[in-house]
Amino acid sequence: MAFVDETHWAEFLSCVDDLIYHETVLSMRDIPHHPGGNCYEHSVFVAYVAYRLARRWNLDYRMAARCGLLHDLYLYNARIKGTHPGNQCFDHPVAAVRNARALCGGLTAKEENIIISHMWPLAKRRPRSKEAAVVNLADKFCATTEVVQIWRLMQMRRLVATA
Repeated sequence: MAFVDETHWAEFLSCVDDLIYHETVLSMRDIPHHPGGNCYEHSVFVAYVAYRLARRWNLDYRMAARCGLLHDLYLYNARIKGTHPGNQCFDHPVAAVRNARALCGGLTAKEENIIISHMWPLAKRRPRSKEAAVVNLADKFCATTEVVQIWRLMQMRRLVATA
């Protein structure tokens, strides 16, 4: 059984269709992320997992999907010295919120918290909603599967490439 089915994938895409093809979001393809992947692939994976979890748990799955897609919208290569002022773990959520706010023409307080708290408990900001907790959980799950190279077996790379 595949991790992704066509019905859920199509519904997920309808939640993020105005963002996922945006030039700014697509530029994340040029930013290396976890081993063997880029920031765009990771963000789409997180967004899809957050969407599925939020949908299953009767939460705002559209918001979870959108904020999952934007959670790493920091737009710099952290592997290049001097691209950010301090520790990447703490810097990138702040940059992602700033960039998401500019891209979307503003964010609600809940959306900002979802994005800025995705690194909790490593970073100080904690999730203040169930949707924020879902994106946080999805990020941890996806990062783990990417680092140990399991995500390729889940057919995510193929789907992300066709998104």
